[in-house]
Amino acid sequence: MFYTYIIRSKLDPNQTYIGFSSNLKQRLEYHNAGKCKHTSKFIPWEIIFYAAFKEKQKAIDFEKYLKSHSGKAFSHKRLI
Repeated sequence: MFYTYIIRSKLDPNQTYIGFSSNLKQRLEYHNAGKCKHTSKFIPWEIIFYAAFKEKQKAIDFEKYLKSHSGKAFSHKRLI
């Protein structure tokens, strides 16, 4: 399975990050270990939403959508 996810900083709840992974638990550990330059300033993180897909490309496409202007509006209204 492939996952598109949204994480929120526990330090600053206004900070969120959208990504995708085939191993959600390991990816959250990666973010919380400070190994991602985009998220290292706001450790610790918690998963607030994820969606599972059988196909990698669908997870990537959904991640791209959530990062778009209309996707951000959708996620703030419906997902987080």
